[in-house]
Amino acid sequence: MSSVNTKGKAWLRFRRNKPAFAGLCFIVLAILIAIFGYLPAPDDAPDANTQITELALQEPGFRADLLPVYLAREPEYAGWFSQMLFGKEPAVRLIPIQPGSLQVRTDSVYFQRFGTTNKVEAVHLVSLFSSLRDSIQKTGDAFVFFNASGQPKRLERTDLVEQFQHTTLIEQRTFWLGADKYGRCILSRLLLGFRISLLVGGIAVVISLTIGLVIGALGGYFGGRVDDAVMLLVNTVWSVPTLLLVFAIVLALGRGIGIIFLAVGLTMWVDVARVVRGQVLALRDLPFVEAAQSMGFGSGRIIFRHILPNLMGPVLVVAAGNFATAVLVESGLSYLGFGVQPPAPSWGTMLNENYGYALGGKPLLAIAPALAIACTVLAFNLVGNGLRDAMDVREVRSEK
Repeated sequence: MSSVNTKGKAWLRFRRNKPAFAGLCFIVLAILIAIFGYLPAPDDAPDANTQITELALQEPGFRADLLPVYLAREPEYAGWFSQMLFGKEPAVRLIPIQPGSLQVRTDSVYFQRFGTTNKVEAVHLVSLFSSLRDSIQKTGDAFVFFNASGQPKRLERTDLVEQFQHTTLIEQRTFWLGADKYGRCILSRLLLGFRISLLVGGIAVVISLTIGLVIGALGGYFGGRVDDAVMLLVNTVWSVPTLLLVFAIVLALGRGIGIIFLAVGLTMWVDVARVVRGQVLALRDLPFVEAAQSMGFGSGRIIFRHILPNLMGPVLVVAAGNFATAVLVESGLSYLGFGVQPPAPSWGTMLNENYGYALGGKPLLAIAPALAIACTVLAFNLVGNGLRDAMDVREVRSEK
């Protein structure tokens, strides 16, 4: 009961810390965006990589009229869960057009492409409604083609024209944060960047906690030569700058998001090991540990079932700090070209692609991913500070 009360009081102290609670709210929102990233994103193509070169470097808030023209192939069907995780393969090619320039003549639709003057282009009328246009044959005033099942299908031109006139084919898309140099939606790629950053940070923290808890607990509990060996390893890894060590691992094992998880995780366990070792040294001589030893419990049970549960507070504080560090390291690696590879929407990659425009009159292209990195790192640091204050023993005693 006292443990429950202690946790409840710690939570109340954490909630009263407004900056820390605000950081927690931001993290929860970021996790939701990371999970459902493709659903709120204006561009739901894989990696939000729909490139409309005519719209490159458009200003924030720009609204485009897009004419969807079916591709020659039909994408494989994907359920909503698959679309939420991986996006939806496009079935159409989006052509930006001048507003009000669309009209039908005979069997084609004519329009002016956005950014051009006096240049009229055309697409076949059937291509606005079907991807199976390569086998189309015109017979009189109708079009005959074979559908996906191999069955012949006949479409009257008058029916197509009527369908065209009564269907809103034009897709209006607003680029709330503008478009990058490839004509991709900045907002969509920014939202999907949460997924990469939180995924790298989460897996890296799990790896670092696993290694750090085991090594730190062994050194602190057994002491002697085991502790000397642990501290030698810790100090050796500690002496190598984090970014250089990550570079070495990436260069040795290759580039890829899986290697990034491993590389970042293998460089951050040192902080966990040092904290755990110090806490275990303080706890191993307490009466409850001596009681467990007198009852004949093995060292493994004493460490993992009696000691480690009593030091989760400091470990959570270190984990929050490591999460922020992992986000920074991943962004730095991607910025330098050693991290997540394009077209994956990493914030570091977005900075690398757009930093040159920061002084060229379009600063939002670089400011948007920079703010996302800064806010995420700040949120985890605030949460870490809040956890430290909420679990501070001196704070608990002062309340009594």
